[in-house]
Parts: sequence; structure tokens; C-alpha cells
Amino acid sequence: MGHLQIEDYVPGNALLWKGRTDGTDDAYLRWHQVVQCIDLSDVGRLLPGSYVLLGFCSDEGVRRNSGRVGAVQGPKSIREVLRNLPVHHDADVVLYDGGDILCTKGRLEQAQRQLSLAIRQVLELGGFPIVLGGGHEVTYGHFQAVYQSVGELQEIGIINFDAHFDLRKPVDGVATSGTGFFQIAEDLHKQGKQLHYLALGIQKISNTKVLFDTAHDFGATYITAEEMGNSLRQEHILVQLEQFIAKVDCIYMTIDLDVFAAAYAPGVSATAFCGVLPDQHFFKLLHTILNSGKLRSYDIAELNPVFDVDNRTAKLAADLIFKSVSG
Repeated sequence: MGHLQIEDYVPGNALLWKGRTDGTDDAYLRWHQVVQCIDLSDVGRLLPGSYVLLGFCSDEGVRRNSGRVGAVQGPKSIREVLRNLPVHHDADVVLYDGGDILCTKGRLEQAQRQLSLAIRQVLELGGFPIVLGGGHEVTYGHFQAVYQSVGELQEIGIINFDAHFDLRKPVDGVATSGTGFFQIAEDLHKQGKQLHYLALGIQKISNTKVLFDTAHDFGATYITAEEMGNSLRQEHILVQLEQFIAKVDCIYMTIDLDVFAAAYAPGVSATAFCGVLPDQHFFKLLHTILNSGKLRSYDIAELNPVFDVDNRTAKLAADLIFKSVSG
């Protein structure tokens, strides 16, 4: 795509990637020493094996959904943890910071369109986007980019780790952090296509009955947090995940940090006090997705630094990214 006009966009900033330096030999390196900052509006090519971090600085959808605002600072908080992580990825892996998409003056729909443009730029240049949220309104713009990039002939599977379905119907056409998958389903329906949606970590206490009914009507598959915590169900859940992956051509994954128990993720817009544990079982599911060969991009949503404790949630988000890059 070459030169691209992206509005409300700030390119990657090297000043955000400063940290402890133990040495310059490969064995001493930390992320801040290897991340390359780029301007997605004017980048000619990306090196093979590229991961591109892209911030989505918005909590307008959360505000519209009457949630706790503060996630607009999520990308900054994640970067602050990432910058001092040790380098354990292969030498041929390239890390870029593609900057941030801003949501200004409450213009969420505009921000989602610009996010979609930026992600498409990364995908079409052969990079792998990792989007840092920001509220879960990130999903609508992110999915649009993947859909437009892979083409209408491919079936896209959406995997959402989340305590909530986010299948609310927009009221008077107003999108929020809780309407993304309903909007996606509606768009696909207009084009004669089906929604392939798997939600993991759903909690009854966090969703009304109508949302379960909506999930059923759209043919969505879901696994509750209670099931994920049952050791007798873990192999069955893995099989369900593998079957879902097998029936689609490519995957867009989104991780809403409120899927995790509040002890591990207190800094979110809506905490789940008895949510999923970031344990061996969770990471087995995550690595199954990462190693499937079908994942095109993913985002981490709802980090709210205002309510974080000891950077627990930011560190969890950074750990998820670290493991996806380092293997």
C-alpha cells in the first residue's frame, strides 16, 4: 500500500523504548534495544518475520457502555513493561512499534476506521499485527482489517477470551465496547456469510439471558469460565478449540483481560473476581492457537492502568505478548 493517509495517528516513538541496559551482546539484550519504531503511513516494506505493535488509545466505547474509563492509557502501560523484557526470541524475529491510533473528541467510529487502515497496512506488507488496547471497541475495526485483507472467500474464525459476549445490539446505532461482535455478525449477514465465533471464559454473572440467546441465534460457540476451571473438562475444551480452528481458514484472536481473575488482572474496565487463571491450561489453549498456522493477528483489550495494582495487569498483558513472540 506504500504511502497511506492515516488520521489521528502517531508513529512509533523511540523515546518510549528506553530502559535498563546490561550490555550490547545478543545474550544481554532487552526489548528496548531491538524494537524499531516506524511510521505506518509511510513505510515501504517490513522485514520478514515482523511483529508490529500498534496501540489503540480509546476508551470511548467503555464510556458509552457506562464502564470504568482509563483504558485509553493501556498501550502506554503495556509498552512500559515490554521495554525491559529480555530478548529470548529467534534472531530472525523483527519487532516494530507502529505507533498509536488515537480516539479524539469521542469519534470512536473514526478511530475504528483508522485502526482498520493501519492494520491492513501491516498485513499487506507481510507483518503480524499485535494491537494494544484500549477498550474492547478495538474488535470492530480490527476484524474489518482482517476481513478486507484475507478476502471474502476465506472463512474467518474469531476467538475471544472474555468474561462477556460483547453481543449487545447497538442502541440507536451507537457502538460501544460491548457491541463489536453483534456489529460483525450483522455485517457478515448482509454479505450472506456466517459468524464463526468462539468465546472462552464467559461468565453467567456478567451476561444477561438475552446475550446467551443472541449467541445461540448467531450460532456462536462458548465455553464458560467455570468449565475452564474444571480439570476434568480441560481435554474436552482443547478438542473443542481444535475443532473450531479446523473449520475456518484463518483466525482473528482477541484477549479481553477481564477474562482473568481479578487477583491477576485488577486493572480492567470490568473485573471478573472469579475469572480464568493464567495457568498451564490457559497457555496450552493459547499456544494451540498461536501454533495453528492460521492466526493472522490479535489484540489485547481493556487494560485500565487507573485501577491496576503493582502493574499486575500490564505485566500479564506483556507476558502474553512475550510468549507469543518468544515461543
